[in-house]
This record gives sequence, structure tokens and C-alpha cells, in this order.
Amino acid sequence: MRGAQRPVLSRDLIVATAVRLADDEGIGRLSMRRLGAELGVEAMSLYHHVRDKSTLLDSMVDLVFAQIEDPQGRSWRDGLTHRATSQRATLNRHPWALELVESRATPGMTTLRHHDAVLGYLISAGFSVRAAGHVFSLVDAYVYGFVLQERQLPFDSTDAPDVVHAMFDTHSSTDLPHLHRFTREVVLAGGYDYADEFGIGLAVVLDAVDRLRG
Repeated sequence: MRGAQRPVLSRDLIVATAVRLADDEGIGRLSMRRLGAELGVEAMSLYHHVRDKSTLLDSMVDLVFAQIEDPQGRSWRDGLTHRATSQRATLNRHPWALELVESRATPGMTTLRHHDAVLGYLISAGFSVRAAGHVFSLVDAYVYGFVLQERQLPFDSTDAPDVVHAMFDTHSSTDLPHLHRFTREVVLAGGYDYADEFGIGLAVVLDAVDRLRG
């Protein structure tokens, strides 16, 4: 807007803007030139605040981890459920982050502190140091895998029945009897939402995690 005062360029503003652009346009379209244009500055001005694009990505991942809540609750199960639920919600807010959150060779302090907090929580809950690592890896693998699968589904809860009907227009119940039964008794029965599978699967994972405690 003509006459509007441009916000003072800072590292925090640059990172927040980069995250917003990645959310809106995808990480593949994010460049220092594109970011500079969004901020109304030349790309070279950004390098006074972030050393290079890799440093920017580290900072973006740090911002994501800042939004994932540490485990908390009356029991270790409650704590891990709370953290996993927050983790899933954060990754769904930032779809680009899934491929980056565990890939940074030079993670920021917020990222490292979150990992430290989770390990400390597990150790305090009675897991050995080695078992805490097992639990951390197992729960993260479940959350990341669920978010990836959830994102790739060709339907949501509202149009699942239409997708199912279209699929079975060309495939008979004789060819796929069990799939037909599942869709008829579960998907088409009403109230089906794939998102509900998250809590059920997480509970099964935590049942297995209990074997590692003590």
C-alpha cells in the first residue's frame, strides 16, 4: 500500500514470512528472491539476517518445533498422547514440514530443546535412557506415517461415500468381498472419519510402548 510503513526487517520476520509462504505455496517455490519480493526488499538484504537458505530452513523447522507442545499429563500415556496430538496438528498446519523436521544436519536450539524435553520426560517416567530413545523413535514414526497417509488420501470424511461408490462401480463384490464388506459396514454406515483412526492407532502403539518401561 502506498505510504504504508514497511516493517523493520528482522530474522524473526523473515522466518515467519518464509513459513507463511511455504504454507501457502509449498516449500518447492520458496526462494530467497521470492521471499525478498514478499518482504519488499532485495534478496541480498536477507543475508544480513540469515546466512543462507539452509540456515533459513533450519530456522523454519525451529519455528515448527516451537509449536509442538512438550509431553504433559497425569501419566506418561497422557503426556505422549498430548505431544503426539500437538505434533500431528502442527504438521497438518505446515504440510511442507514433514519432509524437513528430522532432516536438518544443523538443527536450531528450539528443535534440540524439544528433543531434550521429550527424552527427559520419558526418563523421568521410568524408561531407561535406551528405552526412551526407542519410544521417541516409535511414536514419531507412527505420527509421521499417519500424517503422510492422511495427507495422501484421495478423499475426506465428507466425500468418502462418493469415492467408494465410484470405485465399486467398476469392481464387483465377488472380486473384492472383504473390501466391499468393510466399506458397507464401516465407511457407508455413517459417521466414518479416517481422522478417528489416529487415536486408536496411537493407543495400540502406547500399549506396546508400555513393554519398554522399567
